[in-house]
Formats: sequence, structure tokens, C-alpha cells
Amino acid sequence: MRFGDRPDADAARTRRDDILAGLRQGVLFAAMALVALFIFGGGRLWRSHPPGVAPHPAAPTLAAPAPAPAPVERRLDFGGVSAPSDVTRVAAWAVREADNGDHPFAIVDKRRARVYVFAPGGRLLGNSPVLLGYAAGDQSVAGIGSKPIAQIKPQERTTPAGRFQSQPGRNALGEEVVWVDYGAAVSMHRVRVTNPKERRLERLATPTAADNRISWGCINVPVAFFEQTVRPQLGRRGAVVYVLPERQPLTAFFPAAAAPQYVAQAGPMRRNSARP
Repeated sequence: MRFGDRPDADAARTRRDDILAGLRQGVLFAAMALVALFIFGGGRLWRSHPPGVAPHPAAPTLAAPAPAPAPVERRLDFGGVSAPSDVTRVAAWAVREADNGDHPFAIVDKRRARVYVFAPGGRLLGNSPVLLGYAAGDQSVAGIGSKPIAQIKPQERTTPAGRFQSQPGRNALGEEVVWVDYGAAVSMHRVRVTNPKERRLERLATPTAADNRISWGCINVPVAFFEQTVRPQLGRRGAVVYVLPERQPLTAFFPAAAAPQYVAQAGPMRRNSARP
């Protein structure tokens, strides 16, 4: 070995060891700094966001409120049909005061055995003869809705008068009906001809209302009128049915409608369809 070879190798090894130790120390310090940054920085190092993206989610965007329903143009329009004064007064009151809200409505004139069906704004959509309860009267017998048919006496078969919020439904036979007074089991439905002796179709066809009292209290309408007018208007959602009295005066059930200002009037009457 030449003189000086060993000392030079030892020096080089020493310098190399020093460099490696410095690198290890630097790595250790860097690792400690990263851990400290993670601990004291709330872990954001691992939850960083891409460039240009906010570190917090944006506030949710609220949906725009639904537009208010368009007001119903309220105008009583019988379309040239001549109706009795008590029918026109109730119709004028219902339309002007928006008593029916935005629902279709019907007026049943028991004295003349006829029904009038209106659009929500007051336009007459159709009218038809009807069959009514066998007994004249404006009140239902207490508990009549829960009585079996066989126990209902002839004098109890009345069609009650008043203002009713009707709903579509089905009766115990599964038939489509419009419930007028559900508690009293009074509905409006297609004419039923299960008993030929009652001659219900013939009664509807006569020009007089004298023979239109035959039902157990329900309002029977011709099948075609039910399908074309009642079902589309009253049979798909809630409606209002006004049944006029036959023994008591109109004021007993509709006092406001009897006022002179509620005679049928021409011209548009606008009011928001929603009632308070």
C-alpha cells in the first residue's frame, strides 16, 4: 500500500458518513414539520382542493318560489240558458264572493228537479233533469247514513239542502259517485235502473218534475250527462254543491244569496281564486 492511501480513504468515508447523516437529519426534520403542519393545520394537507375550487362548499341555491296561481276570471255566464231566480241568485253570490274558491260547482234545484254544473269562474257547462229523494224535505234524518236500506222508511228518503263540499269516490257497490254528503250517504251518480218498476229512465225523460221523486236520497243523473259533465268537473277533485231547499225559504240556507245585489250580473269580476 502506498503511503497516504489509507488516510485518504478514511477521510473520504468520514465525509460520506457526514453527508448521509445530514440528509437523514434533514428528512427527519422535514417529516416532523409535515406532521406538525397536519396536526396544527387541522389536517388540511390531506383535504386540499384543486386549484380554483373554494375550500368550502358553496351555499346551497334555494329553489325559486312557485308562481302564484293565476286569478280566476269570475263571470257568471248562463250561456243563454234561462234559470229560475233562486238558482241565478245563488250562482251570482257564489261567483261574486268566490265562495267556491277555484273549484267547479253545481246547483241542485230540488223544486224543479234539475242540476246546473259550472266551471270555477262561473260559466255554465251543462244542466240536466235529475231524480231526487222520494220524500220532500230539506233535512236528513239523524243517523240515516248508517241505516241499512231495508230500514229506511219512505218518509226518510230525503235529499238534504245546503252547501256541501263534495268529493269523488265509490259507493258500497264499487260504483263511481260524487259524494255530496258522505255522512248521510248522499251522492250524485249515474241513474240506476236495477228495479224496472221504478221507471227511472222514463221519469227523467218527462217534461215535468212531478215524477222525479223516487230515489233513496241520492241525486240520479242521466248516464250521458254524468260522463260528459259531472265526471270531468265534479268527479276528479273536490267541488262545491249547493242544494236549494224545497220546503223552507232560500234564506234559511243561503241568506246572503237572497240579497238583491246577487242577481245575475254581466261583466268580468276578478278575484284571487284562493280563499282566506
